[in-house]
Amino acid sequence: MIRAIITALLMSILLVGSVLAVEPHEVLKNPALEARARALSKDIRCLVCQNQSIDDSNADLARDLRVLVRDRLKEGDSDTEILDYLVKRYGEFVLLKPLIKSSTYLLWYGPAVIFLLGVVGLFVFFKRRRPTPERDTAGLSADEQHRINALLKDDGG
Repeated sequence: MIRAIITALLMSILLVGSVLAVEPHEVLKNPALEARARALSKDIRCLVCQNQSIDDSNADLARDLRVLVRDRLKEGDSDTEILDYLVKRYGEFVLLKPLIKSSTYLLWYGPAVIFLLGVVGLFVFFKRRRPTPERDTAGLSADEQHRINALLKDDGG
């Protein structure tokens, strides 16, 4: 019971922190523009926090970027134009989801390639470890092989 209460309190604190990131005076009066602003803000990295979007961050720079996004939306810029502007100004690091292009192939496809290489490596490793009948009896003389066969025959009967 106490554990559930503590968990609920911690979750409340975590949720309140992200709700307070967008200040009331930043919110646009047009609900459609505000929805676009929130969607864009979730894809833009806070350059101070680096692991948060500007939508979740309370940093001053994140607030400035949220205001910038909203101003550009009011001016009639498209989502692509806003993201292009931010990338020109801050570099691709500002995007939480990097673009798929030749310079980011390793980032996008590297984990899958490493996983597949690991699976192939494990397959080869276990394939080589599996004893084969030729290997087990390769170093035995005819007499030793005869004695083993006799012991196996006696054990089965």
